[in-house]
Amino acid sequence: MSSKDWIEKDYYAALGVDKSASSDEIKKSYRKLARESHPDHNPGDPRAEERFKTVSEAYAVLGDEKKRREYDEMRSLFGSGAFRRSARGAGQPGGGAPFDVSDLFGGGGGGGDARFGGGGFTDLFSTIFSGGGGGGGGGGGGAARPRGPARGRDVEAEVALDFSDAVRGVTLPLTLRAPGVCDTCHGNGAKPGTQPVACPVCHGAGVTTRNQGSFSFSEPCRNCQGVGTIVEEKCPECHGTGGVTKTRTLNVRFPAGVADGQRIRLAGRGEPGERGGPAGDLFVHVKVRPDELFGRTGDDLTLSVPITYAEAVFGTDLRVPTLDGTVTLRVPPGTPSGRVLRARGKGVVRKDGRAGDLLVTLDVVVPAKVSDEARAALETFAEQTPPAAREHLDARVRRFG
Repeated sequence: MSSKDWIEKDYYAALGVDKSASSDEIKKSYRKLARESHPDHNPGDPRAEERFKTVSEAYAVLGDEKKRREYDEMRSLFGSGAFRRSARGAGQPGGGAPFDVSDLFGGGGGGGDARFGGGGFTDLFSTIFSGGGGGGGGGGGGAARPRGPARGRDVEAEVALDFSDAVRGVTLPLTLRAPGVCDTCHGNGAKPGTQPVACPVCHGAGVTTRNQGSFSFSEPCRNCQGVGTIVEEKCPECHGTGGVTKTRTLNVRFPAGVADGQRIRLAGRGEPGERGGPAGDLFVHVKVRPDELFGRTGDDLTLSVPITYAEAVFGTDLRVPTLDGTVTLRVPPGTPSGRVLRARGKGVVRKDGRAGDLLVTLDVVVPAKVSDEARAALETFAEQTPPAAREHLDARVRRFG
């Protein structure tokens, strides 16, 4: 519920009790009304459902001693006419027109929650008033304040790395074109030899105050945009903004094992801050180009190597490439297609210094055409070789005829 609800809704009437009712009387009335209007006791009755919501909302405020006290104070303040203003031409003699709550809350029901946080009396007055309540006189606790140092915005860039560079790590120059501090005025926006001066409207405070009856409203100064100073003679380079678009080159270190899609954060290398604020960060998105031979799974590299049928049957010593040389792997006799051999330590180096492995998948190649001599040899081989064990498949085949 919003602060506007507290002003417009009579929660005592919703519960059918007097303003002087005790906590026990409020609780007793709520339980009775909630039981009578509960949706379970009134299925399909939208009026009962709405009534149940109303009494529940009322009890949420009046059942809490702190909220009830704030609710009473707010209702008393608005009901006493403390927020009435002169508005000639509003349809009343002499121009006296009641203060429109929607002016305070931004016009609609939704504005109240967004601007005041949906809180009660204390939240409302600590946010919008800077002279009443516990403000201590002329401008204590308003929401409007001078604009102090502001952190610079973060910058994003994208870099494409070769596969080997991503695995081993590499340092590359990164050229950025982004806003930066003007070198002529060093960020203050004033012409060299001059300085920004205090704003004549807010006198350097960055905020202005206007009175509204017993209260004062503070808001950022429109003349200086809340900065507190203005530039009388603007810098010819940045035209008073204090910043220019600059091209800069950074040397970025990409650690070994950086993966495709990874984002690297460089603290303080983004856009510079305003009015002495810290710079933002630079986020570099990494795109790794695929390699024509190697793939990657975590810290392991993958490689597919074709072998002949004879090599699979008789076994062989297989020489395969790695990213930094070659390695010889033993293919044992009778190796089936799809078997994976492991070359330990030939993968991606981890942060702790250990490395992943190179996983080599063997692919037995079946020739599409063979010579007459090879065909005759294969036929002899087939005659002397027992058929593959397929009993578990044959049983299922016989079942289906």
